[in-house]
Amino acid sequence: MREIRKQHRPFRPRRGFQRRIFSLLTAMLILAQVPLQALADELPYDSYNYTYWNDIVYTPAPYVPAGSVTGDTLGIGNFAEPQDLYVSDAGLVYVADTGNNRIVVLNSDMDEVLQVIETFDHDGEEDTFSAPYGVFVSENEQLYVADSNNKRIVVLTLDGEFVKIVDNPQSNILEDGFDFIPLKVAVDYADRVYVICQNAFEGILVFDSEGSFIGYFGTIEVKITLWEKFWRRLASKEERANQQLYIPTEFTGIDVDEDGFVYASNIDSDGEQGVRRLNPSGEDVIQKGENGNVGGDLTTGTYGTYAGPSEFTDVTYRGKGIYSVLDRKRGRIFTYDREGNLLYIFGGLGTQEGTFNTPIAIDECGSNLIVLDSYYGSVMIFSATEYGSLINEATGLRYDGDETQAVELWERVLELDENNELANTGIGKAYLTAGENQLAMKYLKLGMNQKYYSIAWKRYRNEILTENVGYVLTVIIAVIVIWIIVRQVLKRRKRPEKSRISKPAEGGLA
Repeated sequence: MREIRKQHRPFRPRRGFQRRIFSLLTAMLILAQVPLQALADELPYDSYNYTYWNDIVYTPAPYVPAGSVTGDTLGIGNFAEPQDLYVSDAGLVYVADTGNNRIVVLNSDMDEVLQVIETFDHDGEEDTFSAPYGVFVSENEQLYVADSNNKRIVVLTLDGEFVKIVDNPQSNILEDGFDFIPLKVAVDYADRVYVICQNAFEGILVFDSEGSFIGYFGTIEVKITLWEKFWRRLASKEERANQQLYIPTEFTGIDVDEDGFVYASNIDSDGEQGVRRLNPSGEDVIQKGENGNVGGDLTTGTYGTYAGPSEFTDVTYRGKGIYSVLDRKRGRIFTYDREGNLLYIFGGLGTQEGTFNTPIAIDECGSNLIVLDSYYGSVMIFSATEYGSLINEATGLRYDGDETQAVELWERVLELDENNELANTGIGKAYLTAGENQLAMKYLKLGMNQKYYSIAWKRYRNEILTENVGYVLTVIIAVIVIWIIVRQVLKRRKRPEKSRISKPAEGGLA
């Protein structure tokens, strides 16, 4: 009883106690702010994604800065406005050092220069590059260089020995006086050569394995409204020449996957599609996900330097249906899966380590992403965090059809980012594959995936009907039997009344 009475006494803290509590709370607040400040110092950019309703939601960082490489740190003199890089299947990094007219080859750790290609023997004479803008290594281990100012594609062995020249395309589909100035180059498994040329708005130029021009590839059709056509007729010749709106979009970056599909980035004026996946016929077969957008940022400003849609300058296919696209306007890296779902976004412009000034090219090197900044003349390295690695691995498992194995990874993603719609969708799809339709509905609803939720709901409905078909049939039969009995009873009740009415009365008129 004494202890109970003590509990009901009013609590009056002493001044010394108040001071200790205040000091403790202050210390806790300071300690709580330390890791946040340290994280802010470590990451000079935001990482985020978009919800189903196109609202921005901030996420853990999928990649963090892991250093940078310059020509000076490598001991070969600074890179001068480099324009492209490529990572070969062997893991070697090729840099198109455009201003220095050379190709620099680095090891996979990018801490050693393996080769600097400045000259090559061309039919017994020494030849050189002039502003090499693009570089690519084919599956048959040949080096392709877009030698821009020399207006040609130079093909060498990996040892730097001359193989052939691709230049001067001839065709009646080319405009008179067409100037072949290659900027980017890619090669598929059949040695078809895809070239992005300066001012070639009709599409990507394609050459066969012998170097003969085949035609344009992946032409982007520009849709013009009737109103725009009307005003175009009224415009003068000079005004029509300045109306860039009606010129097809120019491609900016290119890559090829293992099946020969071409991924090409472009600067899209409507902000909805900045990358295309072109099949061998040149048709765009890219999937755009739930929000129908593969064009970068969904929320953009209207005024200022960074206003307007994202401007994709390069794309890299990373395998397992995953591809990343580089936005030069805001320095963002957007990564999508095969279905067009946005996996994560990170990066930014600035002067801090890990930010860009003029991001120009992107590729994957091992588990890292590397970005070439033309202004800084450096290759910036970004390593995957646990969050990014989990998403990459789970997406890869789903690509291979191993939805069930991906569940554990998606659950770990949710521990780091509880509102991750993609993780909920991944778990929901796994349950859908396993036939757990009710659980699938739960997670697909959290993932805001209408398509697969509808499939799960229909399967769950059919499942309920199948399990209860016996009861349903019994009830139906019982209702039919009861209805027949009731009907017969009603008929019997009505018959005597009819007989009494129809019988003539005694003594009536004959």
